[in-house]
Amino acid sequence: MPRFAIALLACALPMAAGAQVLRTGDYLSKMDADRDGRVSPAEYQDWLGYAFAAMDRDRDGVLSPAEQPGGRGPALTIAEHRARIADRFRRQDADRDGFLSARELAAPPR
Repeated sequence: MPRFAIALLACALPMAAGAQVLRTGDYLSKMDADRDGRVSPAEYQDWLGYAFAAMDRDRDGVLSPAEQPGGRGPALTIAEHRARIADRFRRQDADRDGFLSARELAAPPR
């Protein structure tokens, strides 16, 4: 994953939905939109997509180089961004059940 994408994701977590997160369990409670105690791929993508939406100033679904940190980097579409997030989700889903637990959220992606 390119460095700008990692920076984008790092910025997204504390800003997402205006929520302050202090503990790993807080991430689960904020991401878990349907309150089933686990995070689905869609919930994970929606949570981490917050920064993309905030940076896409012209709302065209593409982060141009000018919209990215440092004002450079290849253009990034929302579909590419969501695919990268889906890949990260798969790497974090250690038990391969298709959901992330609080424990899996706390672990770095493999």
